[in-house]
Amino acid sequence: MPIKSKIRTIPDYPKKGIMFRDITTLMKDPVGFRLVIDNLTQRYLKGDIKFDTIVGIEARGFILGGALAYTLGKGFIPVRKKGKLPAKVVSHEYELEYGTDRIEMHEDSIEKGTKVLLIDDLLATGGTALAAATLIEKLGGTVAEMAFVVNLPDVGGEKKLTGKGYNVFYLTEFEGD
Repeated sequence: MPIKSKIRTIPDYPKKGIMFRDITTLMKDPVGFRLVIDNLTQRYLKGDIKFDTIVGIEARGFILGGALAYTLGKGFIPVRKKGKLPAKVVSHEYELEYGTDRIEMHEDSIEKGTKVLLIDDLLATGGTALAAATLIEKLGGTVAEMAFVVNLPDVGGEKKLTGKGYNVFYLTEFEGD
């Protein structure tokens, strides 16, 4: 069963002309979710990509990153939307299609020299992943790789991230916006 077949497409969401790729249907399917975690686990158990901890981007990156951290015996660090973390934070504001947003991490979550696997569900414009990488680097960490379930190559995020020197991995992709 291919992972891609378990992802639902919702036309005209959040606005007309957008084909929204919804992985909640993949995650609710026990075989599909297991395939995602097993594929990612096998990739990182090989040891070609060296990292110390996993950073997941709110919200689906928490689900994927938490499960992967468990299977790999690594720690998990959340990147949250503004105002959701209780201790002292570092934050980064980034551009959205219409406006800006801000994400945060606890300032003591990463020590200098920490190598990070950054994970999220979907790579579109790359803006959120780039903002999360900026936070990791502000704290002295480095991004060993960015991993996603889905890549939307026509939106340009993969090109943006690889153009800035980041390694990008994904399990499947959908053409079009």
